[in-house]
Amino acid sequence: MHKLYPDSGVELSKFTASIYDKLMNIASFGKYKGFINKAIKDLDIDPKDKILDMGCGTGRNILLMNKYLSDDSLLMGLDISEDMEKQFHFNCKQFSNIKFINKRIDQPFELDQKFDKVFISFVIHGFPHEIRKIIIKNAYNNLKTGGTFNILDFAEFDMNKMPFHHRFIFKKIECKYAFDFIEKDWKNILKEYDFDNFKESFYFKKYVRLLKAVKL
Repeated sequence: MHKLYPDSGVELSKFTASIYDKLMNIASFGKYKGFINKAIKDLDIDPKDKILDMGCGTGRNILLMNKYLSDDSLLMGLDISEDMEKQFHFNCKQFSNIKFINKRIDQPFELDQKFDKVFISFVIHGFPHEIRKIIIKNAYNNLKTGGTFNILDFAEFDMNKMPFHHRFIFKKIECKYAFDFIEKDWKNILKEYDFDNFKESFYFKKYVRLLKAVKL
C-alpha cells in the first residue's frame, strides 16, 4: 500500500480497514463502546442538527449520533477508503438522513451546504501539522457561523510523565505524528482560524479529550 504520509497511522491497509471496529475494541481493552457513547453524548446534539463526520470510517460513530437526531437532521460521512465505504453503506442503509461521500479531508473542499457540527475522531493527530491546518480550514469552511468543530483525540500531555506501561503502549501503537500532536496548544491554534468559546471533556485518565470550538 502506497502512503502519502509514510509515518501516518490513519491511512489504513485493506485488511485493517475490514476489521477496524474490532481493532478499536481490542486496543481499548473493551472500553471503546462505553467511551464513545459518553463522548457522543457530550457533543450536546440537537435533534435537528446537521453533522459532518470527517474520517467517518464504518459509520459506527454516526449511528450513535443518530440516536439523538430526528428525521429532519442530516449526518454526512466523509472517508476515502472503499472498504470503509462498503461497511458504512451496509451499516447505515436503513436511515435516509445518513449520507456518505468518498472525499479526502486533507485537501481543500467545500460542500454544497453548511453544518451545525463538524466531528473528527482520532484522525487529525495522524497527519503532518501542515496538513492538519488544511483539515481545520475545511472544518471552518463547512460550518455555519456559531457551529462547533468537535475534535475527539489525544489531549495535551507530556509523554515522558506518563506511567511506564502507558508510555510503552503509546509509543508502540501510535504513529510519529501523534508525538508532536500532544505537545501543541490546540486552543491557540484554533483561535488562528477564528474558533473560540472552547469546551472540553476528558476521558481515559485525561489522555483523551473532546475539544469543542465555536466558529465565530
